[in-house]
Amino acid sequence: MAGQNTTSTEQLKRSLFVPLFLGILLLWLGACAAPARPPHLIATVTSDPKTFNTYLATESSSRDAIAYLEAGLVTLDEDTLLPKPELAEGWEVSEDGLRYVFTLREGLRWSDGEPLTAADVDFTFNRIIFNERIPTSARDVQRIGEAGALPQVRALDERRIEFILPEPFAPFLLQAGSPILPKHILEPTVEQVDSQGNPLFLQTWGIDTPVQELVGAGPYILQEYTPGQRLVYRPNPYYWKGEGIPRIERVILRIVDSEDTALLQFRSGETDVFSVRGRDFQLLKREEERDQFTIYNLGQTLNNYFFAFNLSRARNPQTGRPFVDPVKSRWFNDLNFRRAVAHAMNRQFYVDSVLQGLGEIQHSVFSPASPFYLSPEEGLPTYDYNPEKARQLLLDAGYTYDAEGHLRDSEGNRVRFTLLTNAGNNQREATGALIKADLERIGITVDFTPIAFNTLVQRTDSRDWETLLLGFGGGGTEPNNGSNIWRSDGRLHLFNLGDLPGNPAEGVEVSDWEREIDRIFIEGVRELEFEKRKALYDRFQIIIQEQLPQIGTFNPLVLSALRNRIQGVDPRPILGPLWNLDQLYIQE
Repeated sequence: MAGQNTTSTEQLKRSLFVPLFLGILLLWLGACAAPARPPHLIATVTSDPKTFNTYLATESSSRDAIAYLEAGLVTLDEDTLLPKPELAEGWEVSEDGLRYVFTLREGLRWSDGEPLTAADVDFTFNRIIFNERIPTSARDVQRIGEAGALPQVRALDERRIEFILPEPFAPFLLQAGSPILPKHILEPTVEQVDSQGNPLFLQTWGIDTPVQELVGAGPYILQEYTPGQRLVYRPNPYYWKGEGIPRIERVILRIVDSEDTALLQFRSGETDVFSVRGRDFQLLKREEERDQFTIYNLGQTLNNYFFAFNLSRARNPQTGRPFVDPVKSRWFNDLNFRRAVAHAMNRQFYVDSVLQGLGEIQHSVFSPASPFYLSPEEGLPTYDYNPEKARQLLLDAGYTYDAEGHLRDSEGNRVRFTLLTNAGNNQREATGALIKADLERIGITVDFTPIAFNTLVQRTDSRDWETLLLGFGGGGTEPNNGSNIWRSDGRLHLFNLGDLPGNPAEGVEVSDWEREIDRIFIEGVRELEFEKRKALYDRFQIIIQEQLPQIGTFNPLVLSALRNRIQGVDPRPILGPLWNLDQLYIQE
């Protein structure tokens, strides 16, 4: 077991002159006198952050790095999953539900000791989130009604902040939990522009920022960032919950090259937390008692894992050339082609082999753990594994097979495309290899190419991809949290990314079914009754399954392994194993 000073064979050979009883004594002491580990919590991540700016972060590596540094007016209650006070001590709502007034807790301070007031809240919403010159997904989920109006926000005094909504907005309280940023630090970056007229905020708090310049209101502050190695956090001395909280004096995120490396470090006792994959479960279960950790089953993930097609017909305004090869774009925009691909994927085999049976096929973009989930039994269209049906769909659409069995389109082009995913994610690498093999069985050649995660994010942002194996998470159970993915003007509408501030495109074509989804998301936030809201999002799930801009792969169980020395652990299905990090402590 890691940390124990066991005596090696070489040492025994060098110590043969020592009396036998002393040799036995040394062995016993070596096994028992392990040095105590410092009270640090050590976890792993498989990629460096791209930014420390929460409103520019679009990928999990950055969000993981930032999460401990920030706080909002509200957070989720661990029992009800409804909003509860965080930086705000409470709020009042008008009878018509259009006016909210939040009152901040007394004596709030930023991590640099400066007062945190309603002016910071006003600044965060009006000058950052609602600023059209700042490309942030946080604005997408705040838009209300067909016009995409935003709430009116103003500070009433030092502690009170008012929000006025243009119409009823069901998820408002959840969106009010957006992280608050320090006006006294960031206001100049919003006011000043670079040579191209963009706010300096877009270059602020990048990964080259000295860590002491990062100011937040969360439980921790960043003490050290060594690219490719680790992030080290220490307690925020001005954290609002008071002196002595958080209780763990250091949190360390080691940056590793793969999930396999993360597994090796956990098994050797170097780390305290590990997200257990299906392939690891039996191995770790056998070691659980001996190595003093516990595997927690948090149920099915709320994440959405998928294979996506790039349906964009837009052009790069700088070159005038299409983002996607027009030949391949015709394939991807052929619904029969997409349905054939869906029928060619043996997704139950992916569950059985990649997840070792610890999960199920993901049919809907919503997880079965979501109250808005529409099941196949309730009418959700599904695509069973049927290669013969896949071939027939392709033949009916005008494709043919050559003498070698390769699929060719009506113009004689061989059907071949690239599939990207993030290297180091072993589940996706294994799944991608299986998809490649499955599609080859219906004559499609797939060039499967895992690449570095941050490179993958750059490729998707620039629309430089053909097909993609990826996942989205962090949206919780509120459907509107995915509006930045599903609305045609969303920052993460990857399968047909629009013309966006700072990320332009010419000739964007939005399909009728995408516009119907836009209308559903507009109506979905107006409707306050759950059953009526669910009916709207049922229709949304059906549209995605009928049109297949993406094909769900699988929905794994969330399994987390934590060292028993970490006390106060209370894993929750949606919040995760470390949702109460500021309350945890380490017992040696």
